[in-house]
Amino acid sequence: MANSKLIVVEGPQGVGKTTVTDYIRHGLKYTNLYRLCGTSDSTPTGKKKATDMYWDLIEYIKKMENKSINLVFDRTFFTEEIYSRLKFKEYDFSDEYEKLLDNFSKLDFDIYYITLFLENTELFKKRLVRDDKAITEYAKFNIESSKKQQKEYLKMADEISSKYPNIKVFKVSNDTDEQELKLKIKNILNF
Repeated sequence: MANSKLIVVEGPQGVGKTTVTDYIRHGLKYTNLYRLCGTSDSTPTGKKKATDMYWDLIEYIKKMENKSINLVFDRTFFTEEIYSRLKFKEYDFSDEYEKLLDNFSKLDFDIYYITLFLENTELFKKRLVRDDKAITEYAKFNIESSKKQQKEYLKMADEISSKYPNIKVFKVSNDTDEQELKLKIKNILNF
């Protein structure tokens, strides 16, 4: 029997993570969906809170190994690292990120890391002006912020791909219509 899938979908604000993760949850049988936002404390004391939370998450995922259930995450500790790199946080998270990523790569799942991006970054304008978007103090929605995030997420995808060959890394453009996006995701995850 094949391993269950562990899928992380990352990308800048307004790129379409909710659409993709909802699709995976409903399209891929036996799948749990988790949406994470990180801690609201962006001060140096927040680093401990974030660190504890993400190590607890790794432990939880480890407990889900061999349970015949797929796990899909809309954001995880990768976002914490991106926000740290972009100075949305008052602390450097890189030391913890590297250890978390190493442990993440050893989990007994078929691991997928999907970075969504927009080739036409002007689309962020349309997608970020919605009433249903949650706004964090340290990463307010705006097009310039999303462009900077996107650049870092794409760089991160390359870093993961070069260092961890067992993690299936995909960069998926979401400039097209929803049906075409869903077809791309279906083909990547083979369902």
